[in-house]
Amino acid sequence: MTSPYEILGVAKTASQEEVKKAYRKLARAYHPDRNPGDAAAEERFKEIQGAYDILGDEEKRKRYDTGGNGGGFGFPGGFSPGDVNLGDLGDLLGGLFGGGRAAGRPRPQPRRGADLEVPVALSFEDALQGLETKVAVEVDAPCRVCHGSGAEPGTAPTLCPQCHGRGVLAESQGLFAISQPCPRCRGNGTVIEQPCRTCKGRGVERRTRRFTVKLPAGVKTGTRIRLKGKGEPGTAGGPHGDLHVVTEVKPSKLFHRRGEDLVVDVPITYPEAALGATVEVPTPEGGRVSLKVPAGAHDGKLLRLRGQGAPKLKGAGKGDLLARVKVAVPSRLSKKEREAIEELQKVSHDDPREELFS
Repeated sequence: MTSPYEILGVAKTASQEEVKKAYRKLARAYHPDRNPGDAAAEERFKEIQGAYDILGDEEKRKRYDTGGNGGGFGFPGGFSPGDVNLGDLGDLLGGLFGGGRAAGRPRPQPRRGADLEVPVALSFEDALQGLETKVAVEVDAPCRVCHGSGAEPGTAPTLCPQCHGRGVLAESQGLFAISQPCPRCRGNGTVIEQPCRTCKGRGVERRTRRFTVKLPAGVKTGTRIRLKGKGEPGTAGGPHGDLHVVTEVKPSKLFHRRGEDLVVDVPITYPEAALGATVEVPTPEGGRVSLKVPAGAHDGKLLRLRGQGAPKLKGAGKGDLLARVKVAVPSRLSKKEREAIEELQKVSHDDPREELFS
């Protein structure tokens, strides 16, 4: 006489959780859906189910352990494999085989709507000052003709004649009934005999919506501004997705951006580079600031004007304005200019190419 403990391979001291785990493992291995046409596997499965029917119930297990009417194969009480209770099998196996009993129509799970992305172009000056603008985006919205039903006005969706509104069909598989989505209504439980001509039965249509977005001062190309809940609508009561506004900043004729710093080329004459000078530099706001160029400034030297750059997106303040010295060489010389440069060349002892041969 084989005991239910031996059938499930657990000790008499096993906890209810251990009994359940052993049962689930064996039930999966010997389930008829995994062993089609295997009579031995089917008999083994009946034994496993019968053993669990006893040990899985604390009262039956207690009666069996004390020699009472616990049921089972050769167990006191004369329980037989044909008496197996399959009521909770689908729950115990976690829907592994599509469910052990034909449940009602499954309730759709709420799903969040998709995120959307839209570009917005703005000038270099607007990017530094900030801007409030409108963006247009196409999103799904309830059809204005059928009001979301998907059916032609004057008609309505009807109960699916194949699944009778349950959304699933149960197919008998020996001891079990396997539930599958209804092919006629695709699990909806209803069918639309006369689809709406506007939305083709979808119940939604693409509609252009416009939103106001505030672009903060200091944005640059690729900055993303999120408008929460302005994306595609969710399904089954799920939340809307988000709308991401991505900035595209047009380049400036004067300034080149380097993070939060701005670079501007400042032409100076050779005498100014050699002797030093104070020159005016344009600012991104359209004003001017004075810049002191030290004597001996070489072409390409960067001189920093603090706090005159782009606004910082994170935190207060601004970056710096970097003036890049560009020594201007005249293409034409007057007679006096030529004479002065020739005289300078005579008295100059500096050889800039000396390092090439040292």
